[in-house]
Amino acid sequence: MIPARALLAAAFALLPSCGYHVAGKADLLPKSVRTIAIPAWGNITARHKLAERIPAALTREFISRTRYRIIADPREADAILTGAVSNILPFPTTFDPVTQRASGGQIAVILQVRLTERATGKILFDRPQFEARERYEISIDQVAYFEESSAALERVSSYVARQLVSAILENF
Repeated sequence: MIPARALLAAAFALLPSCGYHVAGKADLLPKSVRTIAIPAWGNITARHKLAERIPAALTREFISRTRYRIIADPREADAILTGAVSNILPFPTTFDPVTQRASGGQIAVILQVRLTERATGKILFDRPQFEARERYEISIDQVAYFEESSAALERVSSYVARQLVSAILENF
C-alpha cells in the first residue's frame, strides 16, 4: 500500500502540467504567425483622432508584451490586424451643483476588429462590436476651461490596445 504522503506528493508534482495558466500569458495564435501588420484603421465617425491613435497603441502593446514583430507592409506580414472605429459616444456623468455644467464625462467607443492570416485568409480573431469606455474630467472654471477628452482618447486607445492584445492572444 502506498503511503498517503507519497500520493499527495505525486499529486502536487502533476499540478504544474494541468493546463492552467496566468491570464494574459497564453498565446493561441498559430506558430506560423511571426509578423503582424497593423495598417491605418477605418473610421465611420465624425471624430478622427481615435482611429489614428489605436494602431500606434496596438503596435506599442504588441512590441512590449509579445514575441511578434510588427511590420509596416501588410503584403509581407504573416497576419494583418484591421479595424475601424464604428461609434464614439461621449456623455456627461457628473455635474457641478453650482453651475449645472458637466464636470465629468465618459466616452464609449465601439470598434470592429479582425486579425487575418495573410497566406490562407483564415480569420484568427474577429470582434465586430468591441466596446471600450473611459472617464474624463471637464474643468468647470470658465477661465481655465480645458476639456480632457483628448487625454481620455489617449487613455482609451491604450486601454483598447491592452484589451485587444489580451483577447487576441487568448482567443477570447
